[in-house]
Order: sequence, then C-alpha cells, then structure tokens
Amino acid sequence: MATTEILLAGFGGQGILFAGKILAYCGLMDNKELSWLPSYGPEMRGGTCNCSVTISDDPIGSPLVVTPHLLIAMNQPSFDKFVSCVRPGGKVFFDSTMIEPATDRTDIELYGIPSQQMADDNNLKGGSNIILLGKLLKETNICSLETMQKAIEKVVPPKKAALIPNNFKAIELGMNA
Repeated sequence: MATTEILLAGFGGQGILFAGKILAYCGLMDNKELSWLPSYGPEMRGGTCNCSVTISDDPIGSPLVVTPHLLIAMNQPSFDKFVSCVRPGGKVFFDSTMIEPATDRTDIELYGIPSQQMADDNNLKGGSNIILLGKLLKETNICSLETMQKAIEKVVPPKKAALIPNNFKAIELGMNA
C-alpha cells in the first residue's frame, strides 16, 4: 500500500469525523504512518463537514488530502464538490439514498449503496457512515475486518459501548452490499 489518501464528506451529524477516526485507528493498529484532519463549518450539526485521512508506509508530508484515492460522500453537495478531485483510478463510495451520481468521469470507480435506507431498515440509526466504511473495506482491503472491529471498539466511547455490536452489524451490511 505505499500511501492511501481518503476524503470523507457530508453534513455535520452524519458521523464523518467518527468514520475518519475509525480509519485512522485502523492505520495505527496496522503500524502505519497516518494523519487525520477534520474540517467542519461553523454550524456543526447540519453544516458542511469533511475529514482527510492519510495512511502510509512512509512519513506523511501534509495532512491535507487534495486529490484522494478514495472518497466517501454522504450527501449531494459533497459528491458534487469532491468527485472531480478524486485521482484517476480512484474509488468513490456514496449513499445512493441521498445522492444522484451525476459525473462524466470514466477514470474512477463508483460504488453507490443505499446506506441510509439500509441503516433505517436494520434499526441502525446513524449507521449509514459505518455501512459505507464496510463497503470501502470490502472493495479496497485497506485493513482486515479484525483491525476495523478493534478500531471501532477503541473509538466508540465507553458510555456508548452498547453500540459496538450495531457498528459491527453496519460493517457487515456494507461488506455484503
């Protein structure tokens, strides 16, 4: 894997920073170099939000991801804004419940799954972001399933530990989508 740059984007409250933190911990647990750079508008919940994650075998020069290898987009404005920045050969994962993927790019792979609908259907409120992480894991093998599960256990705060099984279920749903 030399270096993988990932951009996650959506509205505040969709779990963008949480999903980015899980990916960062996956890198940590695999003894990789990493950076995690959150960015959100002043509105917080409901405002714009994105997160840059870089996982590398080598030292990372800048935490800012400008041309990601991988993009997770959770709403239409984020898809529209960032799809053109994805490197040729890159992959875009998006919530097809929320996004109509209008792009003329043929040099990237698009993976649309109805993650919000899947979360609702499986009583996983707020799980759309983790379902998309599961799809990313399946299509990229960025880490092992075991590493991602350990990262989830680390990132979920102790007072919300009861939600860990739901996160595992969301990863599984995404991997099987």
